[in-house]
Amino acid sequence: MEFNLKKILKALLASTSEFLSIKEIQAVITRWHEQREKDEARALAGIGESSDAPTQGLIEDIINQVPILLTATQIREALEELNREMKETGDATRIQVGPEGFRMVVAPEYAEWVRLLRNDPRPQKLTQAALETLAIVAYRQPTTRAEMEALRGVSADSAISRLLDLELIAVSGRADLPGRPTQFSTTPKFLEFIGLKTISELPESDVLSPAQIAAWIQKAMNPTKPTNGDVGFGEKGAPEPTASLDLGDVSVENRDTGENTPDDKEI
Repeated sequence: MEFNLKKILKALLASTSEFLSIKEIQAVITRWHEQREKDEARALAGIGESSDAPTQGLIEDIINQVPILLTATQIREALEELNREMKETGDATRIQVGPEGFRMVVAPEYAEWVRLLRNDPRPQKLTQAALETLAIVAYRQPTTRAEMEALRGVSADSAISRLLDLELIAVSGRADLPGRPTQFSTTPKFLEFIGLKTISELPESDVLSPAQIAAWIQKAMNPTKPTNGDVGFGEKGAPEPTASLDLGDVSVENRDTGENTPDDKEI
């Protein structure tokens, strides 16, 4: 028998529907060695069932193959390779990465069959508004409703309610602002939803820096009143509007004073 880390990991993941962390997998290897040491001690003491030489030799070979300690890198690389093999061979399962570790799930192309088995309703996709709001929370968290609406330019009530119902975001506190508005942040279920372990693994945004976005939000939430210079008037105020009417050789000029200045002819 050959020690095959990928097959062992696949067996461990298939045995549970919960996430398995790297520490839990390492603990399995540690317990395996501890159990072998106890068995050897019992055998030397003449306790337990006797075994023939070929079987004992096979066990010794396996013991020599199993490393005493598996590093997190070794486990992670083995799981990544196993998941890649599953995709290439069209396996019905995949390995999902989450904040709490790894677990085996049904491949997306076979999810419909599982849904029919359970007689579950069809999953509903997030609307564009919900996706935009979720992205703002993910990159700006903790963030308030006013900040979301300042960035999107529309009300965020419906999108926030939908994301709260799906447990993708949650109330995380109150901002140190007038009125102490509620702040929202993403949840572990959000990380599971997008397949990340930590929020720091989100791709970097190269459009605007966080400081630029914060300055833009502040300006949008506290608009300034335009001055006369901003709209093209002089500093002392708007000039007097003038309207003129030309009718052949007749010219009538009307000013704010309401006075009419006739030319050589009367109308």
